Amino acid sequence: MTHVAWILAVAVLTFLFTGLLDRQHNPNQSPATGSAVDGGLEVQLQRNRYGHYVTDGTINGERVEFLLDTGATDVAIPQKIAARLRLQRGMPLSTYTANGTIITYATLLDRVAVGGIAADKVPATINPRLGSDQVLLGMSFLKRFELLQRGEILTIRGNRSRP
Repeated sequence: MTHVAWILAVAVLTFLFTGLLDRQHNPNQSPATGSAVDGGLEVQLQRNRYGHYVTDGTINGERVEFLLDTGATDVAIPQKIAARLRLQRGMPLSTYTANGTIITYATLLDRVAVGGIAADKVPATINPRLGSDQVLLGMSFLKRFELLQRGEILTIRGNRSRP
């Protein structure tokens, strides 16, 4: 009986600790949408312990994890996520990254959303070399909205849907 109690205690602690680590990595797992003063919508994101803004969102209605990247021209999608989302590779592009020039593939996303903030027809690239489980949420999405950073909070303001 003592062994069973120890196994249960370790299992419970592992579950709790894993949840804590997940929240430290992505404190915005269910971003709430509020009303902005101008009548639009806004989503507030908390910076994670590493100084990044990570949030859950959707591409074409499918759940993904985003890493906000204002240095990325487009939304950049790892190949394995693009395959899960059934995205079609378009024209090959030479893309300049911090690790040098690589070939990516153009694609167009029907809809990208973070909370209630959404945009339609968002240019993106499929990156076969991006080994992450995160989509880089670049400026092809972010430039459509007002971004306001204060302390550890980034506020994204805009309308419900923008072309």
